[in-house]
This record gives sequence, C-alpha cells and structure tokens, in this order.
Amino acid sequence: MKLGDISVSYIEIMSKAMVQLDEDITPLLDKYSINSASLSSPDARVSIPKFMRLGYDCIKQSDCPWLGLMMGEVTCPTNLGIAGLLALSAQNIKQACEQIATYERLNKYNSRGQSRFFVNRAFGMEQDKYLELSREYGIEQDQAVLMFYSINPYNDYNLFVVDSVLSGWQKVIESLSGRTDVIEKVCFEFPAPDYSDKYHELFHCPVLFEQTSNYLVIKAEALAWPCINRSASTFVHLRRGADQELEKVRLGLSFHEKVSRVIGPLLDGSTPTLEQVSEQLNMAPWTVRRKLVEEGGSFQQTLNDTRRTLSISYVRDTALTLGEIAYLLGFGSPTAFQRAFKRWTGEAPGRFRTSRSQKRANEEGH
Repeated sequence: MKLGDISVSYIEIMSKAMVQLDEDITPLLDKYSINSASLSSPDARVSIPKFMRLGYDCIKQSDCPWLGLMMGEVTCPTNLGIAGLLALSAQNIKQACEQIATYERLNKYNSRGQSRFFVNRAFGMEQDKYLELSREYGIEQDQAVLMFYSINPYNDYNLFVVDSVLSGWQKVIESLSGRTDVIEKVCFEFPAPDYSDKYHELFHCPVLFEQTSNYLVIKAEALAWPCINRSASTFVHLRRGADQELEKVRLGLSFHEKVSRVIGPLLDGSTPTLEQVSEQLNMAPWTVRRKLVEEGGSFQQTLNDTRRTLSISYVRDTALTLGEIAYLLGFGSPTAFQRAFKRWTGEAPGRFRTSRSQKRANEEGH
C-alpha cells in the first residue's frame, strides 16, 4: 500500500502559482522527470511524496512559504478534474460541494483518508450520523462542512498542501456562486505559521488555527444558492460517467486492498479493530473475515501488510521522525516500530532512510 498519488492537474496549479511569482518551474519539473507529455495526460499521476518534495523545492526557490495559498488563488473547477466539472454544472452550492468530496478519489488518493462533506438533517443527513460527526470533529450542529483529512504531523513539506486545498475550495465555490460571502469560517488543524497574515488577506471570513481538523464552514443559507453555470443535463451526463469510473476503481481492487485502504486512515495513533474496519465497509465483521479468508489471507495479515508497506513508504519518502511514524502506524513506542521495521526489511529504519535518500539524490542529480 502506497502513501498515495495525485493527478498532474495539481502540478498545473503549482506551475500557475510559480508564474504569478515570476519564477520558472521548468528546472524543477525536469528534476522530478515531469514533462509536457505527462502534464497533458488524463491518466498521469505523481506520488504524494514527490508532490510534497516538488512543493518544498518551489517554496525554497521562490522564498514564498505561503505558496499553497497562492495555489488556491489560481485554482479553478477544471483543476479538480471530473469533480470540478460536476461542481461547475451543479444546481446549487450544496450539490457542488457533494461532488467535490465524493469524486475527489478520481483525481487523487491518499492513505490518510479522503475529503468529506456533511450537513445537518435539514439538508438530508440522518440526525444521529450528523451528531456523531459533530462530536468527532468538534463542529457545531447547525454547520455545513467541507473537510480535508488530517495529514498531521505538519512540517515544511506538507503545510502548503492544506493551504492549497482549503484556499482552492474557497476560490472554486466563490466562482461557482459568483459571490464572496459563501464561507462562514475556515479552520486549520495546525498552529498559525509565520505568514498567518496572508490567510487573513486571502480568506473572506474568520480564520482559526489549532482546530480539530481542516475544513470550511459554509453558511447554511448559501447551500441553496444557485451555481451560475448550472446545467442539469450536463450534470447528469457527467455523473453517469463519474460513477462508472468510480466503479472501475472499486472493481480493480482486491478485497484485501479495499480493507487495507480502510485501515490506513484508522491507524492514526491506534491499532484498528476488525469491528471498526467492518463498520467503515458497512459489513458484518464475519463477512469481512470470510472474504479475506477466501482470498487466502486474514484480518491480522492485512493489518500487518498495511503497516509494513506504509512503514517503508514513510521512512523512504517522508521527512517524518521515527517517533512520528511509529505513532501514525499505531505502534506503542518508537522502539517497537524499529524492531518491526528491521524484521520486515532487514535494516534499521535510520540506515534504510539514509541509503534510499542517497540513492534518490543520485538519481535526481542525473
């Protein structure tokens, strides 16, 4: 199981932001072997770690730590792929936000989770489910929320990602409605960075830091506001194709892989149980167990495999400390993680990271 990948359309957003800064991104694209052919391919993806390293290099070159916010400013619906086109043709802001969250997975995948949109019972959600989500994320019960998953712990390689997503969502939603008063407030999980004044310049609403997650709160009355480019026939046509693409993604995964993708986000600081995973899959625990056995595996094996592959990816491809990785993967201590890693790979994680980093530097140097 990999950390994730992302459509090259997000590289296009980064490139547009660099143009705004009067910076040439071409040498960096060459460094990461990203060419014009791949940027024009609908199926081209880059790994999440490569995207983060590219963003970090762009920030160093431009000396602009708020690059993510600038990326949001130049984001348009088409940069979000099919999800953006669906939002563009949606009838109202509520329907548009549903498309952005639901079809995000056609444009990117992250082992940490996926974005969500939820509203209260007045707009179609069961009250019990809404109350559960409200308690989980500390959200007031009358709020409509478009939420980006946590990628904590935060560092110079991933802060720009959250900045770009939330500011990009605001830009897109405002462009769909033709109004700048759609968002009630925006919340970030991390502490205010040194460039916090830039958030208040960009967002047309209060900005809060050190919150329970990363999300936009959309005004309740704005949910019914019409999208200026709405088209019912186009929307239905696009969604039919989008649903077929989602089904292809599901059919292309073994049940082991489906369970692994559920385990990934649940590993955040704890070890998920069969019951928790079964609930996410909307299946009985015995059904999950049976399906895994039919594929020649077990729940414990899938859990171990997921931890092993994510461990290797985190150590090889990120700048997270070993303690942070141990926590993210639900190990009781860094020592327990290091023992497990050495058992899986034959190397201590520190030595493994050093050798792979050197190999990558040599490859990128060529």
